[in-house]
Amino acid sequence: MPKKIADRKSPTGLSRMLYRLPVWFFRVHLGWLLGSHFLLLNHTGRKSGRLRQAVLEIIRYDKASDTYFVVAGWGEKSDWFRNVQETPSVTIQVRSRHLNAVAGWLLPDEAGEEILNYARRFPALTRFLVRVAGYRVDGTDADYRALGRIFPVVTFAVLPCPNE
Repeated sequence: MPKKIADRKSPTGLSRMLYRLPVWFFRVHLGWLLGSHFLLLNHTGRKSGRLRQAVLEIIRYDKASDTYFVVAGWGEKSDWFRNVQETPSVTIQVRSRHLNAVAGWLLPDEAGEEILNYARRFPALTRFLVRVAGYRVDGTDADYRALGRIFPVVTFAVLPCPNE
């Protein structure tokens, strides 16, 4: 079972500025530098109703369904996560693709499988990211699957273009 080693809160101050830096890459049309591993999420603030943005790591892309999978790294407390729960219609940008999409959520067991598959592809990075989020894993499949109960996995299903 993943062990909680620290209470982590959403970044503030200078660390928040550093976390937000990739948003500026997209704003100045340099998002392509981040490759196809990240997406820019444009979503509606649940309280303000204003446009909000976040850059998220893509853990998997399913080409057949044109669906992107991401993890809410700060858990259900993530502002973007709570915002898309309220208003699931979003736009995303991956490299130079600007897309309309709808957010969905995997069940914890499905989320655990996605996290496990990501951990198999990127073991050191996964351990690092889990530690940044305040947890430690022992590297077993069961431990990675259990993360699906801690960190929600969100899907962004691309909507068909009206001209297609």
